[in-house]
Amino acid sequence: MPCSSIETSNNFCGGGDGGDVNGRIHNFKLNEHTFLASLMPKKEIGADRFIEAHPHYDGRGAVIAIFDSGVDPAASGLQLTSDGKPKILDVIDCTGSGDVDTSKVVKADIDGRIQGASGASLVVNSSWKNPSGEWHVGYKLIYELFTDTLTSRIKKERKRKWDEKNQEEIAKAVLHLDEFDQKYTKVEDLKLKRAREDLQNRIDLLKKQGDSYDDKGPVIDAVIWHDGELWRVALDTQSLHDDRKCGELADFVPLTNYRIEQKYGIFSELDACTFVVNVYDEGNILSIVTDCSPHATHVAGIATAFHPQEPLLNGVAPGAQIISCKIGDARLGSMETGTGLTRALIAAVEHKCDLINMSYGEPTLLPDYGRFVDLVNEVVNKYRLIFVSSAGNSGPALSTVGAPGGTSSSIIGVGAYVSPAMAAGAHSVVEPPPEGLEYTWSSRGPTADGDLGVCISAPGGAVAPVPTWTLQGRMLMNGTSMASPSACGGIALLISAMKAEGIPVSPYSVRIALENTSIPVGGLPEDKLTAGQGLMQVDKAYEYIQKSQDLSCVCYQIKVNQSGKSTPISRGIYLREATACQQSTEWAVQVEPRFHDDASKLEQLVPFEECIELRSSNNAVVRAPEYLLLTHNGRTFNVVVDPSNLADGLHYYEVYGIDCKAPWRGPLFRIPITITKPKAVLNRPPLVSFSKMSFLPGHIERRYIDVPLGASWVEATMRTSGFDTSRRFFVDTVQLCPLRRPIKWESVVTFSSPTAKSFDFPVVGGQTMELAIAQFWSSGMGSHETTIVDFEIVFHGIGVNRTEVVLDGSEAPIRIEAEALLASERLAPTATLNKIRVPYRPTEAKLCTLPTNRDKLPSGKQILALTLTYHFKLEDGAEVKPHIPLLNNRIYDTKFESQFYMISDTNKRVYAMGDCYPASSQLPKGEYTLRLYLRHDNVQYLEKMKQLVLFLERNLEEKDVIPLNFFSEPDGPVMGNGTFKYSILVPGIKESFYLSPPNKDKLPKSSSQGSVLLGAISHGKLSYAGEGKNPQKNPVSYQISYVVPPSKIDEDKGKGSSSASTKPMAERLQEEVREAKIKVFGSLKQDSEEDRSEWKKLAQSLKSEYPKYTPLLVKILESLLSRSNIGDKIHYYEKVISAADEVIDSIDADELAKLFSLKADPEDEDSEKNKKKMETTRDQLAEALYQKGLALAEIESIKGEKPSALAATEAVSSDLQSDLFEENFKELTKWVDVKSSKYGTLYVLRERRFGRLGTALKVLNDMIQDDGEPPKKKFYEMKLSLLDEIGWNHLSTYERQWMHVRFPPSLPLF
Repeated sequence: MPCSSIETSNNFCGGGDGGDVNGRIHNFKLNEHTFLASLMPKKEIGADRFIEAHPHYDGRGAVIAIFDSGVDPAASGLQLTSDGKPKILDVIDCTGSGDVDTSKVVKADIDGRIQGASGASLVVNSSWKNPSGEWHVGYKLIYELFTDTLTSRIKKERKRKWDEKNQEEIAKAVLHLDEFDQKYTKVEDLKLKRAREDLQNRIDLLKKQGDSYDDKGPVIDAVIWHDGELWRVALDTQSLHDDRKCGELADFVPLTNYRIEQKYGIFSELDACTFVVNVYDEGNILSIVTDCSPHATHVAGIATAFHPQEPLLNGVAPGAQIISCKIGDARLGSMETGTGLTRALIAAVEHKCDLINMSYGEPTLLPDYGRFVDLVNEVVNKYRLIFVSSAGNSGPALSTVGAPGGTSSSIIGVGAYVSPAMAAGAHSVVEPPPEGLEYTWSSRGPTADGDLGVCISAPGGAVAPVPTWTLQGRMLMNGTSMASPSACGGIALLISAMKAEGIPVSPYSVRIALENTSIPVGGLPEDKLTAGQGLMQVDKAYEYIQKSQDLSCVCYQIKVNQSGKSTPISRGIYLREATACQQSTEWAVQVEPRFHDDASKLEQLVPFEECIELRSSNNAVVRAPEYLLLTHNGRTFNVVVDPSNLADGLHYYEVYGIDCKAPWRGPLFRIPITITKPKAVLNRPPLVSFSKMSFLPGHIERRYIDVPLGASWVEATMRTSGFDTSRRFFVDTVQLCPLRRPIKWESVVTFSSPTAKSFDFPVVGGQTMELAIAQFWSSGMGSHETTIVDFEIVFHGIGVNRTEVVLDGSEAPIRIEAEALLASERLAPTATLNKIRVPYRPTEAKLCTLPTNRDKLPSGKQILALTLTYHFKLEDGAEVKPHIPLLNNRIYDTKFESQFYMISDTNKRVYAMGDCYPASSQLPKGEYTLRLYLRHDNVQYLEKMKQLVLFLERNLEEKDVIPLNFFSEPDGPVMGNGTFKYSILVPGIKESFYLSPPNKDKLPKSSSQGSVLLGAISHGKLSYAGEGKNPQKNPVSYQISYVVPPSKIDEDKGKGSSSASTKPMAERLQEEVREAKIKVFGSLKQDSEEDRSEWKKLAQSLKSEYPKYTPLLVKILESLLSRSNIGDKIHYYEKVISAADEVIDSIDADELAKLFSLKADPEDEDSEKNKKKMETTRDQLAEALYQKGLALAEIESIKGEKPSALAATEAVSSDLQSDLFEENFKELTKWVDVKSSKYGTLYVLRERRFGRLGTALKVLNDMIQDDGEPPKKKFYEMKLSLLDEIGWNHLSTYERQWMHVRFPPSLPLF
């Protein structure tokens, strides 16, 4: 996710100035010049001094790839470079979120009209060149291209205008009803009653529509063609404008791929949203690129903005150019995806970029690992790109750096620094800090494998450009997201100078120059874990580069492992746990010089030899050899670390290598050594307190505690005193466990006055816990009072022999053994099952090679895609979440490239999308398809995934949640005695109890064999908590699962099935033959005229053989209705009426009614059979009447006869010709509910015939609401027709937009 926040009046604030060491300034005052300069900090990193000395080295010649949420090319300062070149060379959506399927090709008619993919009739501009005459068409819902913020603004404005129109129609409807009531004071006639009801229904419908309004947004049509030279794109955006003449396709100025002409468009004045287009796959895919948050534009502005009228607001490198690589997927908010990351790297190499800035990241379980890291290593080592990335915003605790910026060796990870000038100007604090410091939330190192984590620091806040749709030019944001482009811009200045001076550009030489010339932030060795080597200095780094330009471009790869152990391999020494800090340890350190892939073996590798002096920052603790002769193949040496005499707390040391022949170069490599010696908790009950800790703004106190074995949760109290104005604190705890993301608990608390606050959180016994308490850097500024904090921690724990419990589906209970190792605890187990997880295998697996160059790796390999299709059905609406254990919850720390899923119904409506972090989605009852999309360039990996098991996880409704019972006896679940409620555990004494499986009758109906019921079990309670039955509300709970066994056999199944038939064998044989003939007849095709002729002959033959046999006549009617190729429609519907009449005539309606009036005996088997037979006959009669009514209505419609003229009155008696439709309808009402979804269409048509459109709409809405199945397109088409007829244009427009959501012509692209 993006590593930044948008500043508000109560949000993060910060400062710093690099004028002297660590920015120390006393009595700091701003003037207009220094205020403007503070909004876009450059002085802190020496960028202003560098450009003043080298005005033409302002980034010119450097190209930066911005991996982010998409840059707005219309934003202030992002049009031109300082030397007049285009600022943005390309804008790419790497995620595919803006892709439109334009594979459909149409031709224009004689008037130059084409049918758009949305169904709209579009006029193409006659001046557009299109030699082939082929137009590719597609469409997009506009809200899919907008951010949530922009969508919310547009929806609000559109709702206001829609409400005005709706209120206008309500006023008209009320007026018509009022006029009716004045005209007819007494309404007794049935016809008048229905007319008044219709008027009232119109009012009710309009009001109800206003309450249920849900704007899915306008649809834009896209048209692509080849003009003989380039692919061209035009959009029809009429639906975005009030004036329907605006936004017509023919008026659109055609665009082509942004890279070619650097042109963009804006959808409308209302949204003010900029977009660009790119065409792929020979016109079959259109990418409409918009940003998915202001983040990227802000980042690009910090790095490169150029404001000729206000140079103080320039970015760090105003001469640099950029390409925008959108890695934030708009379908997921702005979350990055593996697809986006991979395509972005491909684009960066293709555009020959010099730099990459990526202000995104998240925690990882394995540092410097994964598919993306592998690709980054190739890009850096082979193509010499310099990759800069944010370290993360998860501080102040240690080991909180995120991937990839803080955890990858090939990437320069940047921490966030704030200077006094930034604090006073950009953040507007009352009294800035006396010296610069890291923002409180900036992530800290080391990584889990001991690497420093943060490489350098740069200003982490700025007022920079934002997209036009925000309706403002600039915005204040802060985060390591802002520090990274500040550093990246500074590096662009270096590249600009290096290229101009002919100095070879290498990420290796640039990185060492930055690290060895940075100004330290803070005066303690351990401050490097916060700020890296310090605040970067562009001018000093350039001097270093100039001096070292003739040296080999080489970096030094460090691999460390404890002597005698081959694993794990790490990049530093990290002694964190208590046992590691109690004795001396020896470590094998391998230093391997790494050259770029194109380095000459004979000229560079063979002669490489360096005499290295090894130095330790503290020989009393860390000892290393004095010298090392290093060649290309590397060397290994030993380091001895002895922490045994150190005090409790944090200690940081380094072993670093100095070139004996050129000591001015500074450290060529460093081996970081971090020691967090924990405090042992020996007292019982286990309590530890830290008293009288003093805090000023920005101050951090770190305490390290050896969590006692047996502890599983903490109850803590924080007391504050000694201050006046409110104080804001970050309270974090972190524990590290192998192959897990850092276990972090955090709380941001504000004390408005001296008081105490309590916390509780889980811990892992036997692992060191860091407690980091920090007063927020800007909290309490202006007040000179010190805050005093007392912090008390009490450890609790109940140890059990089973942390994760699996019930195997049998009736046997599970024995659980519990003990308290630390102090007496109340054992009060609770367990519930509240989720069900159902496994599915794919029904289809399709493997394909992706067709476009955006999916072709720099190595030349084309990426492959595997699409897996899963089908599932929900008997009731439910909240569903897909779960793929192999792939979920990992973006960077996975060797698989990417994953993406879509859930759609039978109408192709997409209800949910997601990637490695699936979310729960509410789905109505129905059948669904889940498509899972996996990408990789290795076909063998994808082949192994073709039978990938996917789970669908569903939360049980509260009434279906299953509480589990506990017993003190093994037979308790069956006998019902020996219930276990609670006990007091005494240290040293174990107790046991039994967990009962759920009662089979309590299992959800949807729990099929192989499904797994999931829940939680907890054993202890907070000391201050009351009784509770939800284990997840307790501080520590564990997963519990129950494997659903086979269903019990239905004892009633098969009863009565063996009863012998009383019919003679010959008669039974004749019936079997008859039914077989009818079955074969029903399967005959009627595609051609010859088929239909044969069908007709066979129908006549069967009718002669089995006269008035209702099932046969029903099958004939069904076969007629199934015909697709209908010629003369009137003749066809007359045939339908005739076939329906034959079914009706074959049934004795009077006899059937008489039979229905008799009550069947449910105990009598023959009686029940007769009842079912009657119901079948009734349904056949009703269906025939229904189809006859539909056919009669269709004939009326085709002939153009006005329904109102056909039926002069609804009374039974009439001098006019009998109304066949009305007679048929009244007959149908005798047998079924004509307002039901099955037969309601006829009721709607009837009301329409009589002009009662309001009632027709009401019935139709009720049918749609009560259908209980996926929406039927015919119902909504009928609704649109009624709305058009009644004249409610605002509602028909609204429903047409919804049609694209409910019934899309195809599934969207991945």
